[in-house]
Amino acid sequence: MDKVPITAPGFRKLEEELKHRQQVERQRIIQAISEARALGDLSENAEYHAAKEAQSHNEGRILELESLISRAEVIEPSKLNGDRVKFGATVTLIDEDTEEEKVYQIVGEPEADVHSGRVSIGSPIARALIGKTVGDTVEVHTPGGGKSYEVTSVAFR
Repeated sequence: MDKVPITAPGFRKLEEELKHRQQVERQRIIQAISEARALGDLSENAEYHAAKEAQSHNEGRILELESLISRAEVIEPSKLNGDRVKFGATVTLIDEDTEEEKVYQIVGEPEADVHSGRVSIGSPIARALIGKTVGDTVEVHTPGGGKSYEVTSVAFR
């Protein structure tokens, strides 16, 4: 099995979600199934079928989380240093077309959230940035077309 790189905060979030799904969601769904059974005929009981579907979804996510956690390679970005972009780096970029500043942290796939400025190590922007230093220009090919950025800072925090 391949190791999954992830930051320490991302790993803690996975653990919290797993604990919540095992200890809270599982019990809530069991209660919902029990209440739906009490309504009678299960063949036409929408509440029962919805609760069983929720149970299936929850158990599937629990298995997925357990797998991710067991394969996680936790990396603490604040303990890294250097002037080249690598996993865990927080990179400030200037869009060469619009002069707009963008800040991204390169993180593992399970914790990526582009709206929060966390991009997956496998994303086009992260792949283009790896190994770059301040002052480098980066061409990023995305489904929306090509973009050109200048790297203005690389930090590990």
